[in-house]
Amino acid sequence: MPASAAVALLLAAASPAAALHFDLSANTPDRQPYQVGGHGIEPGGSSTDFAFSVAVPEGLYRVTVRLGDPRVTGETTVKAEARRLVLRGVATRAGQVVTRSFLVDVRTPALPAPPPNAPGGSAVRIDARDRAEYTWDDKLTLEFLGDPRVTSVDIASATAPTLYLVGDSTVTDQSAEPYASWGQMLPAMLDDSIAVANHARSGATLKSFLTDLRFDKVLSRIRPGDWLFIQFGHNDQKAEWPQTYAAADTTYPAYLAAYVAEARRRGAYPVLVTSPERRTFDARGRIKATLGGYPQAVRALAKAQHVPLIDLNADSRAIYQALGPTVAPRAFANAGADLTHNDNYGAWLLASAVVERIRATIPALAQHIVMPRFSPDHPPLPAAVTIVASAGRAAERPAGS
Repeated sequence: MPASAAVALLLAAASPAAALHFDLSANTPDRQPYQVGGHGIEPGGSSTDFAFSVAVPEGLYRVTVRLGDPRVTGETTVKAEARRLVLRGVATRAGQVVTRSFLVDVRTPALPAPPPNAPGGSAVRIDARDRAEYTWDDKLTLEFLGDPRVTSVDIASATAPTLYLVGDSTVTDQSAEPYASWGQMLPAMLDDSIAVANHARSGATLKSFLTDLRFDKVLSRIRPGDWLFIQFGHNDQKAEWPQTYAAADTTYPAYLAAYVAEARRRGAYPVLVTSPERRTFDARGRIKATLGGYPQAVRALAKAQHVPLIDLNADSRAIYQALGPTVAPRAFANAGADLTHNDNYGAWLLASAVVERIRATIPALAQHIVMPRFSPDHPPLPAAVTIVASAGRAAERPAGS
């Protein structure tokens, strides 16, 4: 790329208002290897599946992709950042070009610096695992999968209501196969006029999310009219983690109430989500309760605080019982060896249940749903839910839930 073009690109990336256009048809200059501060193809892909990154400042972006090939058919799945599903299996005929648009939230660890002598910090406390992902960096990354036929990508700064997710590994954007969570399936189920910003973290608790300054990051970005979905419990119940344990009848609802209050103070709308159940069947083929009083504590607080409730605990139990002990393991990572963490199929089912609850209880969000109706008592079987796996290395077991 000529030096003048490289300078122009860097200047464009430095300005959130600048629109960027990239030609990704075969053998074009924009399909160069990624250059720091510029754009290009990330290492580790293949001749078909590949990841494309563009250096941009933190913010919300509208991405418009043109998909198709003049000679052959294709079927393109697109994931953004850490495997957030945004487009699923877009089919194109030979000679057909399809245009699709979606929103992508890009963030860095940086926080507004506190005044001198004030408590706090200037950055989220991230670790090596965070730094290895496409989440906490200075670029927007798109993964093209399946049989992708990509003509071009346009990226422009955007403003839109945003749905913020906070929680643990059952919510987070899992970075690699075979793990997946409902939060990273959600963008594909909503239209392109609302964004999803998934800040959940594997192993997180209500307390650790505060001490790691992750909630500070959310509060620094959230605006009036945005939404805050709150789902903790799997790790908060662990008494063997004494620094972050929160008792279901006292400290747990108190911390949840504080999250609700912080959202409301900023003009955002809180939503409480009960944690999905683990896949543990009893002798009668019923799912055992492993979360103690935590789901009921969420229900009680939602009622007392007049907060919308997404009862994913109840829906997950219904889904797994409907699938039964033989099929339900196929909704979990590592061929069902994991009893807590889902694979793509299971994450899709839980996200579908979340969306159905939104449809029934939150009219302002329901208008953004683009999915057909879903019944937890009659979930589709694995063969009916095809989600292309991401390329690259397999993930290690998530730390905690």
